[in-house]
Amino acid sequence: MNNTVNSQKMKKNKFQSFLSGSKNQNDSKEAENKKDGYSQVMEKKDGRRGALKKLTLGLMAGSGLASSCNPLKGDKSLKKAELNWEEFFKGNYKLMTDKEKQATVKRLVTRYEEKTGDHLNMSCSNAESNVLFGYAFNISKCRGYMDCVNACVKENNQDRASEMQYIRIHEIQDGKGLNFEEADDNYYHEIPAAGHFYLGTQCFHCDNPPCVEVCPVEATWKEKDGLVVVDYDWCIGCRYCMAACPYDGRRFNWATPQVSQKEVNKNQHYLGNRLRAKGVMEKCTFCIQRSRAGKNPACVDACPTGARIFGNLLDPNSEIRWILENKKVFRLKEELGTEPKFWYYMD
Repeated sequence: MNNTVNSQKMKKNKFQSFLSGSKNQNDSKEAENKKDGYSQVMEKKDGRRGALKKLTLGLMAGSGLASSCNPLKGDKSLKKAELNWEEFFKGNYKLMTDKEKQATVKRLVTRYEEKTGDHLNMSCSNAESNVLFGYAFNISKCRGYMDCVNACVKENNQDRASEMQYIRIHEIQDGKGLNFEEADDNYYHEIPAAGHFYLGTQCFHCDNPPCVEVCPVEATWKEKDGLVVVDYDWCIGCRYCMAACPYDGRRFNWATPQVSQKEVNKNQHYLGNRLRAKGVMEKCTFCIQRSRAGKNPACVDACPTGARIFGNLLDPNSEIRWILENKKVFRLKEELGTEPKFWYYMD
C-alpha cells in the first residue's frame, strides 16, 4: 500500500516539475528586439534564390503602388496596391504588437473577400494566462475508424489534391509493440482488425521542440499556452523543421493547396487553418482556432469511441490532469528530451 502511495506521489511531483519547467521556459523568452516589418523582411535569411525572389516581389509591390498613384486610376486600385505593399512588408507575426496583428488579419480578410466575394472570419487571439494545452490518447478505445483524420482535414483546410493529413492512424499487430516500421498506415479493410491495435500520431507540441531550434528564420515557435505554431508567410520552405521532428509531425506544400471554395472552412486563425501557399510548412495546431475559443480540437469531437482527451494541464480539475495523475501514461521517444505534451494510456 505504501509503495502505491509513494508511486503516485512521485508521479505527481514529476508532473508538477514538468508544468513549472514549461512555464519558466515560456517566461524566459519574453524579450526580443523589435524591428519594423520592412527591416525584418530585408534582413531575412532567405539565401540567394530567396533574396532574388524577395527583391522581385518587392519591386512588383512598389511599382504597383506607384502606378496606382496615377490620378487616372481609381481609389479601388490604389487601395489594392496599398494592401499588397503592406502585406509584403509585414514582419514576423511573433514580433507584432496586438494592433499590428489585428491590422494584418483585417488586411487578409479584405483581400480574400475582394477576390472571392465570400465573407471570412479570422482571429488573431493570443494565448490566455494559466493555460497549457495537453492531449491524451486512449489506445484501448481507438478502433481505427479515421473519423478524426477526416474531421481534421475539413477543419484545417488541408490540400485535397495531395490528400494531406496531419494525423496518422497506425494499425499494429498485437505482440509487435510500438514497431512503426511494420505498422500499416493505409489499411483498406474492415476495422477493427482482429489481433491488431490502433495508435494515432500527429504534432505533439513538444515543450522542447527540435523543429523550433533549427528554423533559420524563426518562422516556427512555441506559444505561452504550449502550442507550437508556424507563421506561413515567414516560412522559407527549407524543411529543416521537417527533418528535425522525430515524430513525423510536419507537412510540406509541394504545390499550391487545393480546397474548393465550397469546402473552405471560413472560421480561421492566423496561426492555424487559414489558407496556405506553395512552398511552406504546416502542421497540427491542436486546432488553435477552436482551442483558444474554448472548444476541443476537431479530432477530439469527431472520435466516436472517446479515445481522445484534450484539456488544460494547469487546471487541476480537468479530465486530462486526472488521467495523467491516475493512469499509467507514456510518451513516444521520451529519451530524446523533447517533452511532448501528448500522452498515451490504456484502460
